[in-house]
Amino acid sequence: MNKKVLIAAALLAQTAVFAQTNDPVIMKINGNDIKRSEFEYSYNKNNSEGVIDKKDVQDYLQLYIDYKLKVEAAKDAGIDTLSNIKTELQGYREQMVYPTIENPTFVEAQAYKTYQNALAYYGGADLLECQHILVLMRQDATEAQQNAAKVTIDSIYDCINQGQDFAELAKKHSQDPGSAKRGGQLPKFGKGQMIPDFEKAAYELSPGQISKPFKSTAGWHIIKMNSRAPFEPYSFHHDKIIEFLNKQNGFKEAAAEALIDSLATQRGVDKTVVFDQLFNEMIQKDSDNKNLAQEYYDGTLMYEISKNQVWDKAARDKEGLEEYFKENKKKYAWTEPRFRGAVVYAKDKNVFKAAKKLVKGMDPYEWPEAITKAFNSDTVRVVRVEKTNIFKKGDNRAVDKFGFKADAEVKQMKEFPFCGVIGKLLKKPQVYTDVKGAVVADYQKEKEDEWIKALRQKYPVEVYQDVVNTVNNH
Repeated sequence: MNKKVLIAAALLAQTAVFAQTNDPVIMKINGNDIKRSEFEYSYNKNNSEGVIDKKDVQDYLQLYIDYKLKVEAAKDAGIDTLSNIKTELQGYREQMVYPTIENPTFVEAQAYKTYQNALAYYGGADLLECQHILVLMRQDATEAQQNAAKVTIDSIYDCINQGQDFAELAKKHSQDPGSAKRGGQLPKFGKGQMIPDFEKAAYELSPGQISKPFKSTAGWHIIKMNSRAPFEPYSFHHDKIIEFLNKQNGFKEAAAEALIDSLATQRGVDKTVVFDQLFNEMIQKDSDNKNLAQEYYDGTLMYEISKNQVWDKAARDKEGLEEYFKENKKKYAWTEPRFRGAVVYAKDKNVFKAAKKLVKGMDPYEWPEAITKAFNSDTVRVVRVEKTNIFKKGDNRAVDKFGFKADAEVKQMKEFPFCGVIGKLLKKPQVYTDVKGAVVADYQKEKEDEWIKALRQKYPVEVYQDVVNTVNNH
């Protein structure tokens, strides 16, 4: 091997080493390498300007490890093989790939088709540009109203014949508010776009001509024809049609799918093969796209496994929630009393009393359904109950007046003139449902912490601190 070859080989080797170390591994999670660029992408995105709770690199590192551990748990649980998750992930990939695909052949074909459809719609007739003056007349107008409308339009026509400006007369007298302020000017139109009587009269005019007054279903009109010409050629409309099509929902996606289908047919492969190739080419060319694709994948799996393993499970664990509440009651103390109950609107006081008696000893959160079911039918409604809630003073006027005994005005309902409340004042929460939102959130957090601790014991984590120290500083 000569010297030049040896030097070239050495340079090539150095380039390969540089390429490998330019984006070093920052950590291993369950044996999987995570590059510094991926971590930096996530860190910078979640700690950008405007983020309130910014983290330093070391704090964010621990959150990121927890995040990746959940992803590993999801993969082990086969979450990524579920049909709904695969569909969701494919949707994300399509959102990334489709906007990058250019298919000028498809776009041009659709544009020409759109032009041909418009041409057929107008049936070869000229496009007209005109002004008009309208004197409205209802079809059920009395004879006197009809005569008055005819006198008005005839007087306007006389003014036109005397040389008065058509536009000024339209501004002053036309009762078509849309066109009157523009001097009677109408948008350019063709066959089938105006009411029949108006269209017939307009197409009988030559440029510069003014019609005699004529009647339509809207009233009396005078038309001034400004210009008429055949429908413009495709080249005239081309750019505007393309612009219009690109703004239509699903058009760009349809163009992309058409190209993928075409390539798949040419190559004799399934279109998923073509799509995967385009997707892989895209993420290899752009590291941000690669990281975004990874983010979609990880985030979808992390959300699904967390929902299944912690969030939904904890929210449904009534016994666990109640026990957690009992152990942490001081945490949920109120600074002022609350009223736990429901507002009842009834036909009369007797209905209210009967409803109150019915729910005695029942779970307060079951009151509305129980009362409604007992007293109302499909045809007769004698009571309306708002859902049971925990109220602070000022939350509800009826609760203020009847629960807190405060001076408050309650608006009466015509159908249910009697109003009252069922429930009681509480100095502190008695059961977890009195502070359900806070208890559920805290209980979920506790269960999640326990889960993460177990994941850290299950999956090996290696962090390369020397690389961590170079984040955003290399």
